[in-house]
Amino acid sequence: MEQLPAPGHSASIIDRINNWIRTSTMLKLAVIGFLVLVLLIPTSMLQSLIQEREATRDEATAEVSAKWGGQQVIGGPVLSVPYDVVTKDAKGQLQTETMFAHFLPDDLQFDGNVTPERRNRGIFVVMLYHTKLTIKGSFRKPSVTSLGLSDAAMKWDKAFLSLGVTDMQGIKNAITFRINNQTLEAEPGIPSADILPSGVSVPIKLDADTYRFESVVNLNGSTQLSFLPFGKETRVNLHSLWNTPSFVGSFLPDQRSITSQGFQASWKVLQFNRNFPQQGIGNFLTRANPNEALPTFGVKLLLPVDEYQKTMRSAKYGILFVILTFVSFFFVEILDRRRIHPIQYLLVGFAICLFYLLLLSISEHVSFDGAYLIGSVIILALITFYVRYVFQNTRLTILFSGILALLYGFFYSLLQLEDYSLLLGSFGLLLILGVIMYLTRHVNWYRGYASEEVTT
Repeated sequence: MEQLPAPGHSASIIDRINNWIRTSTMLKLAVIGFLVLVLLIPTSMLQSLIQEREATRDEATAEVSAKWGGQQVIGGPVLSVPYDVVTKDAKGQLQTETMFAHFLPDDLQFDGNVTPERRNRGIFVVMLYHTKLTIKGSFRKPSVTSLGLSDAAMKWDKAFLSLGVTDMQGIKNAITFRINNQTLEAEPGIPSADILPSGVSVPIKLDADTYRFESVVNLNGSTQLSFLPFGKETRVNLHSLWNTPSFVGSFLPDQRSITSQGFQASWKVLQFNRNFPQQGIGNFLTRANPNEALPTFGVKLLLPVDEYQKTMRSAKYGILFVILTFVSFFFVEILDRRRIHPIQYLLVGFAICLFYLLLLSISEHVSFDGAYLIGSVIILALITFYVRYVFQNTRLTILFSGILALLYGFFYSLLQLEDYSLLLGSFGLLLILGVIMYLTRHVNWYRGYASEEVTT
């Protein structure tokens, strides 16, 4: 008859299993790894929340811009002359289609003052501007023979000059053109959308060899002001009281000056710097490269601090922060022979994740630096209070809190030194690994505690 194990023997096996669970280093490492994976969920949710708040900010910007004026792109003026083309349809019947020959200016110059203006939509700041642009330039009398057209086919009496403005909502005053000492008032809309989809136009009488034009445009816009290089030589001169500009587009300014009082910038773009000719039929600007957008250049008025961008960069370091904190906890167990329960690991990990939520919410009301300081102090105090009861040791508590403070300072430095963050981060992680290797050089990993035979 089979004998059952003695009750004392079963209890001994259970005790050994429980003891192994409590003391196994490899099991604890596996549990810590699992907890890190668990904490990936709230960190990814935080990044999604940051993107959601940023999208809400963009919606507020779009709503205000729709009523004030969006990002403006100024193109032209362009001289256009219509002509008729007679074709046959599928049934052999004659049809007349009106097409346009377009001519770009020989020289083109923009001079403008950009006046920035902040508007608030709830807690969000929207960057707006008003600009007064003086536009000057000249055309030669157009010749259509090089386009394969005859003078007789052209409707010279219906020629017009057009100026492209992307958002007509931003036009604040009537636009007039002074052409060869004659003042003409522009009308909204452009008869042909070949070159410019929206803007104003003015009829022009072609009875001279050279046409000099001048116009003043008062325009509202938001965030960015750009220009199209339509002249054989296009010059742009801008100045503003805004001191955090970003020069954007296909061409950088030839000269620029940025001070605390504002910026000045000037561009010079030649026809050889772009890939389209000075005259053509229809939409000739993009015919050679239909998949490429027209080259533009200009300035973007940046807010001094984009709190969402910095918060997102900070949150991307979140899981690394959790790992380093758990490593600190783990070595307290190994080197000081203290047992820390996985739930205690998890609570500290959640506290670290909560820091990024505090950083996001506080940075919407104060500066990012202030939000980082407030959030780090709150979480550091919370974790210090908690681990004081976990460690039951003042020296270990101060040491652990000091390590956390150094980590907060280290990751803040990575955020500030954008150009050197990779270099600083690499050396920082190298230093951390070196310290860990030094502190664990006498650890017996099979037993999970420092060897008593070797002293430091």
